[in-house]
Amino acid sequence: MNLTHHEQTPHDEHPFAPIIRILGKGKKGSRPLTQDEAHQAMQMILADQVLPVQLGAFLMLMRVKEETPEELAGFVKAAQESFQLESGNTKVDLDWSSYAGKRRHLPWFLLSALLLAENGISVFMHGSEGHTAGRIYTQDVLKYLGLAPATSVEQAQQQLAQQRFSYLSLEHFCPKLHDIIELRPILGLRSPVHTLVRLLNPFNAAYSIQGIFHPGYRPVHQQAAALLQQPHMAVLKGEGGETERNPDMECLVQSVHNGELIDENWPALFTHRHVKPELLDPEQLALLWQGKIADDFAEASVIGTAAVALKLLGKANSQQQAHELATAYWTNRDKQRYVTA
Repeated sequence: MNLTHHEQTPHDEHPFAPIIRILGKGKKGSRPLTQDEAHQAMQMILADQVLPVQLGAFLMLMRVKEETPEELAGFVKAAQESFQLESGNTKVDLDWSSYAGKRRHLPWFLLSALLLAENGISVFMHGSEGHTAGRIYTQDVLKYLGLAPATSVEQAQQQLAQQRFSYLSLEHFCPKLHDIIELRPILGLRSPVHTLVRLLNPFNAAYSIQGIFHPGYRPVHQQAAALLQQPHMAVLKGEGGETERNPDMECLVQSVHNGELIDENWPALFTHRHVKPELLDPEQLALLWQGKIADDFAEASVIGTAAVALKLLGKANSQQQAHELATAYWTNRDKQRYVTA
């Protein structure tokens, strides 16, 4: 008896099945998604048009092969279309992603962002917290500086207008992606969502800065930003995967400026390596800002990270100029700020 293909599979194929097939059809048959296919796949995921078993398969197939710049650009575009924030009068100079959490050192980069804000640069930070045990997340340390995370897009806009700095968790502007990040303990692995959220730039700022942990992802971010036509973006291997320059090590910053890809090495700021602290006490963030404690590693982290951002923003023409400007900002900071009760 000669069965036709349709008789063998009485169910119509699910619309998402071809996406999984492209990725999973064996070593010779599989291939990466095109930017359009990636865009379509993420649109379906964000619209809840994908079954949980399909989502799991998709995330892990992507994880095994790792994202191409085209796939990443397609994913990001679909996510941006899904939440389309009304930027209105909201002025964001620098988009700063914070998704990794810190394990070995405190999040000194937070003081870098506040230093920029104090000097007229509006910084919007977005992130996600709690998905990996044993890490300190940005949202949880804001209170030690007397700051509160925004709980809505509107509140983020108010904070930006009032203090030129706001942190908003992913769950408040793209809850579906937040839910997928929360699958980390279930799947046991990070997924492509951990990569794409760093590129979201929700308020469409002209400048954005990102940190990654695995150096292989740095050029992927750089090329994806170029495909997305983001005018100015910089990505670096950050301490713990956050957007923070480790002053003990040379730092390669890969950026895109109006379509031109630039790689730039920033030197280590110390000749010796610092020993990581035994204990991480978030209260030290405010104490360092207020000048009540001295910590050469922390100060170099704050100044060094701010310098990379200032160079990206075009506030300085050379690394030396950027470092001098960041140092001047730090020296002249208002030490009466960020005093908690």
